Amino acid sequence: MSVTSDMEARLRALMLKALDGDGVAYRTLLEELRRYLRPYFLRRLTPGLAANSDDLVQDTLMAIHTRRLTYDRTQPLTAWVHAIARYKLIDHFRRSKVRATVPLEDDAALFARDEAGDASARMDVEAVLATLPARPAELIRQTRLEGASIAEAAARTGMSESAVKVSIHRGLRSLADRFGGRSDE
Repeated sequence: MSVTSDMEARLRALMLKALDGDGVAYRTLLEELRRYLRPYFLRRLTPGLAANSDDLVQDTLMAIHTRRLTYDRTQPLTAWVHAIARYKLIDHFRRSKVRATVPLEDDAALFARDEAGDASARMDVEAVLATLPARPAELIRQTRLEGASIAEAAARTGMSESAVKVSIHRGLRSLADRFGGRSDE
């Protein structure tokens, strides 16, 4: 189950609103999770058991509903949802006396990401960017870390696209000179 950062942010925002009492956000969250969970279960069930995917989705949504207050607001929502879905799938396999196999192309689900390493790397990048003037640091952050295009960064800052490119280039060159790396991407 591949999750984009935009999808994570959208689902997490809906969950936080739902936890704060927004019923519309909660219904939207459950509907998005239903569309998200169904393919997850279908990929993991054998063709003979695929009919059980809707039951597994419902079981997972019920578990999310009954345990929603245990969600840690500081953590990614999809990791919490994955854990619940995985346990529901394991329970289903146990009840059905089915042994699950994972195709090799789905091996990413078997290995956890090193979130601590990601946080440490983000802090390192922020410390390095702090050595630059504010504008080039923000432009580098927007285009290289957040994935904004040059045009989007220009629109956000009110600069021309060429000025954005020059500022980013000079900022990267300054970092390369300061830290001994290469300035090209």
